[in-house]
Amino acid sequence: MHAPTDSHWVTVKHILRYLKGTTSYGFHITRGSSFALHGFTNADWVGSIDDRKSTAGYLVFFGQTPISWKFGKQRIIARSSTEAEYIALADDTAKVIWLQYFLIDLQVPSISAPTIWYDNLGATYLSANPIFHDCTKHVEVDYHFVYDWAAKKEIQICFIPS
Repeated sequence: MHAPTDSHWVTVKHILRYLKGTTSYGFHITRGSSFALHGFTNADWVGSIDDRKSTAGYLVFFGQTPISWKFGKQRIIARSSTEAEYIALADDTAKVIWLQYFLIDLQVPSISAPTIWYDNLGATYLSANPIFHDCTKHVEVDYHFVYDWAAKKEIQICFIPS
């Protein structure tokens, strides 16, 4: 920002042209009878060639309407694909739980526990089976809260094939 070059200006103009051409794009909020909260999560292990951090993202739906999403690099370098997927699952779980409590504060009725759909069997088993936790001690402690929420039946973790 302190010393922009011609290539920066070209990039800014490219972005502005893109935004001008996509003003009619957007999410359509549909009225439905479902108040179900569910999310989809995925991660790409060591997706960044520069620093070997994984990229991950999630998309959370309220009924049929997407209400929250995130995509980006993870904060730490994962030592396995299951670890990268589990970190992404933990991030999505935290967001879904926050949204669930937000909806409760708004007095929106909840039909069932939120469901998080996931395409990694290792992370799915890790969230449901505490025996697997002994071989994953290098995963940061704060990510193990997924297991606690799943064990209390406050969220459901379901496998979805990719």
